[in-house]
Amino acid sequence: MNDCKSGGPAPKLITMDLEGSLSEPPFAHRSAAGRQRPETRLVHTGLAGCSDTPSRRSAQRAQRNQGQAGPGMAALMLNLDSQAAAAQHLPSLAVRGIVVKSSSRHVWSLSFSDIWIRVTEVDWLSRKNGAAHHTQEYPGPELVVRRGQAFTLVLELSRPLEDQETIIFRVETGPQASEDHHTKAVFQISEPGVDKTWTAVEEAQTENTVTVSIASPPNAVIGRYLISTRVSSRRKQNDRKLGEFVLLFNPWCPEDDVFLDSEEERQEYVLNDSGIIFRGVEKHIRAQGWNYGQFEEDILNICLSILDRSPLHQNDPATDVSRRHDPIYVSRAISAMVNSNNDRGVVQGQWQGKYGGGTSPLHWSGSVPPTPILRCLGIATRVVSNFNSAHDTDRNLSVDKYVDSFGRTLDDLSEDSMWNFHVWNESWFARQDLGPSYNGWQVLDATPQEESEGVFRCGPASVTAIREGDVHLAHDCPFVFAEVNADYITWLWHEDESRERVYSDTKKIGRCISTKAVGSDSRVDITGLYKYPEGSWKERQVYRKAVRKLFSVESSGRRTRVRRGGGRGLWRDDLLEPATKPNITGKFKMLEPPKLGHDLSLALCLANLTSRAQRVRVNLSAATILYTRRPVAEVLHESHSVQLGPEEEKQIPITISYSQYKEDLTEDKKILLAAMCFVTKGEKLLVEKDITLEDFITIKVLGPAVVGVAVMVKVTVVNPLLERVEDCVLMVEGSGLLQGQLSIDVPSLEPQERASVQFNITPSKSGPRQLQVDLVSPHFPDIKGFVVIHVATAK
Repeated sequence: MNDCKSGGPAPKLITMDLEGSLSEPPFAHRSAAGRQRPETRLVHTGLAGCSDTPSRRSAQRAQRNQGQAGPGMAALMLNLDSQAAAAQHLPSLAVRGIVVKSSSRHVWSLSFSDIWIRVTEVDWLSRKNGAAHHTQEYPGPELVVRRGQAFTLVLELSRPLEDQETIIFRVETGPQASEDHHTKAVFQISEPGVDKTWTAVEEAQTENTVTVSIASPPNAVIGRYLISTRVSSRRKQNDRKLGEFVLLFNPWCPEDDVFLDSEEERQEYVLNDSGIIFRGVEKHIRAQGWNYGQFEEDILNICLSILDRSPLHQNDPATDVSRRHDPIYVSRAISAMVNSNNDRGVVQGQWQGKYGGGTSPLHWSGSVPPTPILRCLGIATRVVSNFNSAHDTDRNLSVDKYVDSFGRTLDDLSEDSMWNFHVWNESWFARQDLGPSYNGWQVLDATPQEESEGVFRCGPASVTAIREGDVHLAHDCPFVFAEVNADYITWLWHEDESRERVYSDTKKIGRCISTKAVGSDSRVDITGLYKYPEGSWKERQVYRKAVRKLFSVESSGRRTRVRRGGGRGLWRDDLLEPATKPNITGKFKMLEPPKLGHDLSLALCLANLTSRAQRVRVNLSAATILYTRRPVAEVLHESHSVQLGPEEEKQIPITISYSQYKEDLTEDKKILLAAMCFVTKGEKLLVEKDITLEDFITIKVLGPAVVGVAVMVKVTVVNPLLERVEDCVLMVEGSGLLQGQLSIDVPSLEPQERASVQFNITPSKSGPRQLQVDLVSPHFPDIKGFVVIHVATAK
């Protein structure tokens, strides 16, 4: 303290002791709302000069006792101008967050309600909120909730709230969060608000604990949020960070664009973490179990990270995050990011059967992209398989195939192709950009086939728009329309480089479009969702409508052609004339089931449709192929001459030995057989057959499956070859059944030997669970199988 002799007014020391004895508690008043408002009155006891007066000693004594004072004593030391003190008009003074108010009697009033209040603890009620929001399967302690639905927090405060006080919340997501971008919201506890805003409602209060219900709007941006709080008061306070939570799309909320009005379908398309993918060929469709694993450790973080890695985010993070309220925008970004062609995505497309630097898809039993990503983010999604799927690169709604005189495919003459099957996804949401007529299932194809607006991606394309031929609508409807409804034309390429149409089929493309049934592993044919019945007047009318729109209007999401060679796109006039039908028919017939490791025995059956004799020259060829029907290696090349009498039928026997195909068989286990038939008078007939070789594996669970209890599984495999094999490995996995992947060495197998392998699994989750088993061998392509295990809850 300054000496009074130094000149100027000397600062005075005021000491105030609490009125009443140490044992006397502070006064308490209750508000109408029932909240207790503690209040203590402080009495001014003296003014001290610069000398060692009794008042100064009193102040020093009070200062020493301050740390020992209970609720009935406090001391405040204030520097005041003596003139102001003498005038008895002492101002209100704030010391360490406490406001001291003067009165004419020198009685000082201190309200403990003015002490800085803060949140000391948060209970996220993860189990309760997880059950209410159908997010309890997400692992880890982080709160995961869905938009448009309230969640509950319990806040522990440093003291009770006063009537005039309320808790203010701030939520924000992404960089440069702002209210203008709808990535930041500030709101306080109040009455329930409107659906389009964030709200907080007090559910209960006991002492220092407040239970709050927070609701996000049904169109809120999805992602990871930071939530902070402060309490409204007369003093400015800094926000206190409570922590982070993740907000997802909500197919249970009627106001959300992803709303799906069927609990059974929500269970299947959002919460089911395994499924079925249908593969093979149109006449031999096979089911393969698949592990989506959207609730596995770190998958949610990976899904959000994929969005953050996209070029859209890298170029403009704030705008990108602000658009994540829209399932159209999010799903289109996922479609691009799943493949690695433009943007460091997840999967790289390889259709040559070579997978250097990666893992063959034939070894996969599960996947991250894109079904589990979309399900993980809360968008109902299913896997769809399209058989005889067209890849129309020149946008003329036809697939043009060129063959030589032996029926061998000439890939370098056309970029178009017809795949034995192709898998894409459908997601369910509203199309605010197109109108309610196009709500519902939307096609998303992450396979990097063609560019859309400069990026390898496809969709979302409305299934309704495809069915109705509205190919001018966003996004990428022309490409998807062609995949399911293009015309198929085969051209014979002559040595003089002229071409001749030998086959035309308006019904071949888009067959047996399939997806897994809701609640079971059976196949559901959904071809009727994509097009009207083949051959009907309506189907042809829609096809002509699509052609007119495609050639008269620039489509949204126009595709850029990626050329591999000298493609020969056709004018529409070339396609409208039907191909001339020859006077003979032909088909291949399997004489024995086509088994892996065995000779193939079949016949070409020819029939003369006329009353006159005809001579037919037959050129046969066979090649191992990929599932895209791209040839790998020729395994058969021979010619025959057949004399057919009037209306006569004859068979040409064909044998392809195992030694002919074993070195060139791909992991798809497919062989394409072709016969080019030349009839007198210049007529020509092309006959083709896709052969898929069969394998064998069985899985049996030896007892009831219960959470936390080990159960034995028996897998039986057969060596399909006529030779001894070694180094076989059984790969086993299953969400909720195993942690990671189980690898089991299989003993050496003699030719055609059947062997069994047993192992234990300990389920960690109840309900139907899928166990996938894959027999991997360097001697033959993978043999796959799966079984659904119904796991009971532990008693």
